[in-house]
Amino acid sequence: MESVIEVEDLRQGYGSFEAVSGVSFAVARGELFALLGTNGAGKTTTLETVEGLRPGRAGSVRVLGSDPHRERRRIRARLGVMMQDGGLFPDLSVGETVRAWRGLVRGARTQREVLELSGLADRSGVRVRQLSGGQRRRLDLALALTGRPEIVFLDEPTTGMDPQARQEIWRIVRGLRDQGTTVVLTTHYLEEAEQLADRVAIMHSGRIRVAGTVAEVLARRGARVTFRPLPAAEPPVIGGVAPETGGGRVGYELVESVQDGLGELLRWASGNGIELAGLEVRGGSLEDVFLEIAEGV
Repeated sequence: MESVIEVEDLRQGYGSFEAVSGVSFAVARGELFALLGTNGAGKTTTLETVEGLRPGRAGSVRVLGSDPHRERRRIRARLGVMMQDGGLFPDLSVGETVRAWRGLVRGARTQREVLELSGLADRSGVRVRQLSGGQRRRLDLALALTGRPEIVFLDEPTTGMDPQARQEIWRIVRGLRDQGTTVVLTTHYLEEAEQLADRVAIMHSGRIRVAGTVAEVLARRGARVTFRPLPAAEPPVIGGVAPETGGGRVGYELVESVQDGLGELLRWASGNGIELAGLEVRGGSLEDVFLEIAEGV
């Protein structure tokens, strides 16, 4: 597939501090790519460089075939950016904000379209400072989409939103991807990335530690099988994995051949006439992988 973003050995920093240390990735047209990371991992600095807000210290960045910093005028109209802090003017009304923004964008959606996209059509006359945090984020997103961009950068788009509002943003973002828009997302909500992303990359200490489709990233965790401890029988080794005990349960971390390991456990229990009380099988999650990386496991 055609790559619309190509980052190769990017290095970026502040003074003598190197915040990004040799990051490489590509994003295909129409893909939703989630860039995740611990606090201070370098993801926002990476995103700002890809958006063209600052030049890279070393390495290369190409967006739609151009250097996003030196050739910003060539591609700016084809990009939409939703930053962590949108910098809205608090004393303007929602309608005034949309009108002002439309004046800066070529081929803009109509004011009605933008208001409906934000879900704030009935709040057009309300001052921005009177909006809730979630409403301001919805307005930020709608403004980023005003020019019908080919690539949208969303930096923590659902911060401060309640679950219902977050689901609405997810619906909008899925719709963008379905229409062929490329989306680059950063988020601290790992469930958000797991639900939305085609591919993810997790950064820590300035480097990408793991990347791939959600399924590929989760495969490194396998599954955890647990049950309540048995009073008179020693739990077996299954799939080459010894049992762990704690919290009143017996557990196994099965990374490979999960189905075979579970079958081995069930055959052992059946052969010994044992009922496995409270048997649970839980697949790995992005949170598991994230914590593994953050803790240096």
